[in-house]
Amino acid sequence: MFCRSSGVFLLHKTHAAATAAASVFRYCRQPLVKAAEIFDRSRVQLSSLEQRASFVTSSAMAAALAFWDRQPPLAAVASSKFASVSVEVKPDAKGSNSAVPVLNLESGEQFVGTPLILRYIARAGGKPPGFYGLDPLGATQVDYWLDYAQTNVSAGANFEAVCIGISDYLALRTFIVGHTLTIADIAIWGQLQANPMWKKVKTSGKVPYLSRWFDFVAELPECKKTVEECEFKKKAAPAAAEASDTNNKKANDNMGSFDIGLPGAEPGKVVTRFPPEPSGYLHVGHAKAALLNQFFADMYQGKLLVRFDDTNPSKEKDEFVENILKDVADLGLKYEKLTYTSDYFPQLLDMGERLIKAGVMYADDTPVEQMRDERMKCVESQRRNRSVEDNLRVWQEMQKGSEEGLANAMRLKVDMKSANGCMRDPVAFRCNLTPHWRTGTKYKLYPTYDCACPFVDAMEGVTHALRTSEYKDREEQYYWVLKEMQKVWPGLPNVHIWDYSRLNFIYTVLSKRKLTWFVETKRVEGWNDPRMPTVQGILRRGMTIESLKEYIISQGASRNVTFQEWDKIWTINKKNIDPVCPRHTAVDVEGRVPVTLSNGPSELEVVTVPRHKKYPPAGKKAQYRTNRIWLEQADARELKEGEEVTLMDWGNCILKKIHKDAAGVVTAIDADLHLEGDFKKTKWKLTWLAQSEELVELQLSDFDYLITKKKVEEDDDFMTLVNEHTRYDWAALGDPNMRTLQKGDIIQLERKGYFIVDEPLTKAGKPIVLFSIPDGRERKGPFPGSPAALASKK
Repeated sequence: MFCRSSGVFLLHKTHAAATAAASVFRYCRQPLVKAAEIFDRSRVQLSSLEQRASFVTSSAMAAALAFWDRQPPLAAVASSKFASVSVEVKPDAKGSNSAVPVLNLESGEQFVGTPLILRYIARAGGKPPGFYGLDPLGATQVDYWLDYAQTNVSAGANFEAVCIGISDYLALRTFIVGHTLTIADIAIWGQLQANPMWKKVKTSGKVPYLSRWFDFVAELPECKKTVEECEFKKKAAPAAAEASDTNNKKANDNMGSFDIGLPGAEPGKVVTRFPPEPSGYLHVGHAKAALLNQFFADMYQGKLLVRFDDTNPSKEKDEFVENILKDVADLGLKYEKLTYTSDYFPQLLDMGERLIKAGVMYADDTPVEQMRDERMKCVESQRRNRSVEDNLRVWQEMQKGSEEGLANAMRLKVDMKSANGCMRDPVAFRCNLTPHWRTGTKYKLYPTYDCACPFVDAMEGVTHALRTSEYKDREEQYYWVLKEMQKVWPGLPNVHIWDYSRLNFIYTVLSKRKLTWFVETKRVEGWNDPRMPTVQGILRRGMTIESLKEYIISQGASRNVTFQEWDKIWTINKKNIDPVCPRHTAVDVEGRVPVTLSNGPSELEVVTVPRHKKYPPAGKKAQYRTNRIWLEQADARELKEGEEVTLMDWGNCILKKIHKDAAGVVTAIDADLHLEGDFKKTKWKLTWLAQSEELVELQLSDFDYLITKKKVEEDDDFMTLVNEHTRYDWAALGDPNMRTLQKGDIIQLERKGYFIVDEPLTKAGKPIVLFSIPDGRERKGPFPGSPAALASKK
């Protein structure tokens, strides 16, 4: 957007955040002055400046500010104090993280969302002087920053870049707009104050001017009072809720906790890492690992690294790398740097040679099955005592990928008598002639994960390696390997291992091998199929990133291994989407019933109704009305002649005649509109659609679990547990407003449930494809399309 009068570009793209703030309003540069002096001077200029700010009203109506008690709109509360606008604060303990603050006026008007609320307060108050800018130009600048604060100054991968941009912009400024405190300052302050990432960015040394400005604003009495009040409410609300509802405590008993610490952790020095293997897409278990590593890095003001463990060329693909990076971005990970184990192949080969010379690694050409049997029986290999010279010779052959090299594996000489099977001379290097996705055919010899991980962790300065408790037996091996490497590679630091419970779900397999089988056998469309427990799969099914993160963080860092119900995570998702998702109407094509309203409009009428009655930002939609409408068969067969029913968002009608065929199927209904009827007294509130060529074709899809057993055991025959009936599609007609829906939009089809748009309307004759989103409630009856469901229809 370009402001012609001032020659100023107003940038809104997040990826340009580092330079955007510094490039706007360049004409406002001023010498840096004492902020407190300017602010104090501005307070005594009220009368003259109010005359210039003609948009300020002389008085404000009493208002009530409603919001989720855990996300108080600090800027709105503080602004009411600055502007002396009477606002009753009403925190809601039953809200959700998707709740939007609402300012309710005594006149019945509402202002939804922080930017709109701030605009009203600044206009309604009249002080401090110039709070909404001293003139139209200043007011326009304030408007820009109100929107910028809401859109860009929020937690995310670009947060630091946004802060750096604002800091550069403030280099020669005391205030965001002009020479006095404005609502723009309070908006930016409120976003930073509430952002858990701000403390880390503030102390990084990268935003000196923003830090100086923030400290000044935060010390203003109105801001300090706001923080004190809202922080108290945030702490008091959960305690009050727990005291008033014992069921909450029972629910919380099943949730995790972060009231623990990492061993040897020092603030500012903790480094964690998330090391995905590029042999598949990330699943929900990986998401937990990623977010836990992020959580602890943030908790200790440390760093998170993302490293691809690409040591097995046979399983790795560019596709997996690209999609893992997409998942990492979607999860909002804020990592310090991205690396690859393959970056360290030269050092790993150097390390391998040093271990051979130290006598702790040997070449073994024992056949795989025999080697496995010997390890089980604690029998030493005949090759265990090979000479260093012979081992070095074979090592060279393995690097060449020769016939002799291919027949060997390098094993660490640990303890073949150990009760821990992981300590019985594990394989450290093996040959693989498959071209590597990054290095091509440069290498023929690759380290195993167990060999590479301790070395690369230490090389990258990882202080704490988080691993699931299923690898508990491998901790002893990790520490042994690292210790031996430290002997031959001086300076390698220690690494702490910290384990947590793996995330398991009922009716779900998270084994990458088994998930690959579903993909390769075409039982699913791909790794992002909505039936897959991958991050992309559950997002495509309708899970929001916010809900996924909320669920995983709610699990805490427990070490107790449990099988989780999917109902819990979908219940959180419903709580987050229900308050904001638009409402639409659909009628199943099969068995739909034509209804004739004798006194209905003969010509098509269009009226405007809210897309969400309790969420104005969802906008409006057109409702079509005529004397011929459609009802669903399931509703029609419950109705009786002479009964009065309610047509949702229209009014009542009285059923005069219900026509049925010989099998009892309703074929048509005759009715009269009775709009003066009381909808509160009717039993049936029916969804309906006007018979019109404007209706859109829909394909609705529902899904079931991929396996039939609640908890899969190690000795189960997996193939016998595969569910053969996991998808059910059916046709429906939707209201004309659905033509504008975009891929990924989440809606509620009234009285049908929540759906996500998988395929929007692209051309005539092709239906919009909507996927059903679970709402946390248990399914009633068998899955549609399954043998049991088909049998029940006979």
